[in-house]
Amino acid sequence: MKAVLFEKYGTTDDLRLGEAEKPKPKAREVLVKIRATSVNSWDWDLLKGTMWVNRMMFGLRKPRILALGCDIAGVVTEVGDQVERLKVGDEVFGDISGGAWGGFAEYTCAQEKMLATKSKDITFQQAAAIPQAALLALQGVRDKRKLQPGQQVIIDGAGGGVGTFAIQFAKLFGAEVTAVDSRDKFDLMKSLGADHLIDYQQQDFTQLDDRYDMIVGVVGYHSMFDYKRVLKPGGTYAMLGASVPVLLQTIFLGPLISLFGSKSLGPVGLKPNIDDLDYVQKLVIEGKVTPILDKQFPLEQAAEAIQHLGDNKTLGKVVVNILSG
Repeated sequence: MKAVLFEKYGTTDDLRLGEAEKPKPKAREVLVKIRATSVNSWDWDLLKGTMWVNRMMFGLRKPRILALGCDIAGVVTEVGDQVERLKVGDEVFGDISGGAWGGFAEYTCAQEKMLATKSKDITFQQAAAIPQAALLALQGVRDKRKLQPGQQVIIDGAGGGVGTFAIQFAKLFGAEVTAVDSRDKFDLMKSLGADHLIDYQQQDFTQLDDRYDMIVGVVGYHSMFDYKRVLKPGGTYAMLGASVPVLLQTIFLGPLISLFGSKSLGPVGLKPNIDDLDYVQKLVIEGKVTPILDKQFPLEQAAEAIQHLGDNKTLGKVVVNILSG
């Protein structure tokens, strides 16, 4: 089978299209013929290998996984002997980051528990865009705080994959939404329901006078104290993504700040699960939420797709289409 081989940490120039042996599913796994895979910041971070946590999990000196890519959509072609729910021919989608990754390939194996059944009413590309981005946005907006209609929510980094879902979920729950990103993403964010727009290159919202019930930090670069200052009493900061310094500050200082005041600040850890995948898929089918698809690339250009995300040029999700024989 064809795969974009991940043989060493580095840059997208170190990825190459090559041949690999088709994997064989274990007892509780299925073999998936991949139709589409979306690109996530996790692919970019793991490729660079700059975070020691990634190297501890996936190989200190060189990667232990065949290929990057963990948000997949495709068709089950083989099942392990202990698989109970899925069968050959089922269309599925899910986040396989808890397994061997391998989404930038014609086939990969995934544990049955990682995959939801895809409806015929959504495309493989839409399905591939959902797992990480939509669930992280949903769990940040829905689970970190019970939003009330009319409450003020600001989404920092609202124009990318996670942010475009976060705008839609916040509006679905009745919030008044301020979206922060570059000006070239204004039209998209407004079309998704954002009530107010801030160009982060022109204004720092943490230095303005407005106060918010919730901050959804998709791309966090400010200090915890800046975020705390613009929260209303009882407000919540949900960190979905951040630079390493802000991430560490949030993990270690967030609980202390939350302990000695009415404001809650902390990270949101993604919890992959089939129930949330089914919930988002239902919203997409009903037209209440739309996966925003940016550029689409063939498998041969998966490196360019990852670089496109790494250059912070994305409007929504970047998808790689895999057409296996």
